[in-house]
Amino acid sequence: MTDLTDKKIAFLATHGYEDSELRSPWDAVRLAGATPVMVAPSSGRIEGKDGHLHDVDVVTAEAVADDYDALVLPGGVVNADHLRMDEAAVAFAKEFFAQHKPVGAICHAAWTLIEAGVVEGRTLTSYPSLKTDLVNAGATWVDEEVVVDEGLVSSRTPDDLPAFNAKVIEEVAEGRHAGQTA
Repeated sequence: MTDLTDKKIAFLATHGYEDSELRSPWDAVRLAGATPVMVAPSSGRIEGKDGHLHDVDVVTAEAVADDYDALVLPGGVVNADHLRMDEAAVAFAKEFFAQHKPVGAICHAAWTLIEAGVVEGRTLTSYPSLKTDLVNAGATWVDEEVVVDEGLVSSRTPDDLPAFNAKVIEEVAEGRHAGQTA
């Protein structure tokens, strides 16, 4: 297994996240040696759509991409819809691209990336209902288990989590990617 010791990975989510799409990558990066950190628009706890509760470590208004080696965006319709309306969350996500750092987005999380203006010219996948949104934002959408484009890892659904987790870990281990730009 790839060793991510000394790597710090931000997870950006809010209420309504897809429970497995937070828990599975969180556990995977932690088991690989990284320190996962929950970033959310408000302090306290956030609740997944199936009831999983997760403590918030840092609020988006105080989060700085410089403090992290990578970003993971879990899906969930409500989660992604609320995050794309939070200016601090969108700015935080965009900064990872400006710094050429790896980003993982699964399911509906691509909405936040569309709002951040970072998908134009990129190839990615998502939950199928986002295909038109991504194409309209200038991305190439493909229906594949996992897609990697210069440090941007994307997947469609919880069924894709094993492949998503493996590629997120691989991209974090590789570090910055020159083609990962805002």
